Amino acid sequence: MEPLLEREDWRDNTMVSGEHIDIAEPGKAPGLTHLDEAGKARMVDISDKPETYRKAVAECRITMDPGTLALIQRGEGPKGEVFGVARVAAIMAAKNTSSMIPMCHPIALTGIDVDFSADEQAGAVDVRVAVRTLGRTGAEMEALNGAAVAALTVYDMCKAVDRSMTIGDLRLVFKSGGKSGVFCRDNDGPPGDGLSREDGLSSEDRLSREDRRRREEEQ
Repeated sequence: MEPLLEREDWRDNTMVSGEHIDIAEPGKAPGLTHLDEAGKARMVDISDKPETYRKAVAECRITMDPGTLALIQRGEGPKGEVFGVARVAAIMAAKNTSSMIPMCHPIALTGIDVDFSADEQAGAVDVRVAVRTLGRTGAEMEALNGAAVAALTVYDMCKAVDRSMTIGDLRLVFKSGGKSGVFCRDNDGPPGDGLSREDGLSSEDRLSREDRRRREEEQ
């Protein structure tokens, strides 16, 4: 598979496969931004940060009895169509992340995609949530929150027939935009999430392209 993001496209400082590459200011060690100088919790002031295009993708897995998975695939869940309800729950959770996690900023999400993939051999369902925003802070927590709540909803929809289900492997697999640039857990990018090469562009290039598109549409 052709890599979704080429290294030369990563214009900002980057983080690749968990390896951090110099995002701290010169002479300053990276620290916990949600703590002030006295060690008290705070919500970081982002007033002076520019608005940039950002994307985040998170994944989660819920493991269950193979019979439960077959029930879901047949659309015979005890509470109704499982994936449809879990998809709506993920979207609602992503949009309400700042109300659930104390130090998260309220952000205006511009798009949310939720996908489910059944692994019949393992008796598991993989959840992937991709979120987009044009704002002053990242959307990683929104993607993670959406994936977690989707998995919890699958559990709730099926617990009447299988209370042994296990939720795990909640993780961020991709983020772009902002000062820290691109994080990609796998060098080729998260498979099947619909990322385009434009997701690796700098924020300024991304915005300039969108401006040109809008002007062309208006003409």
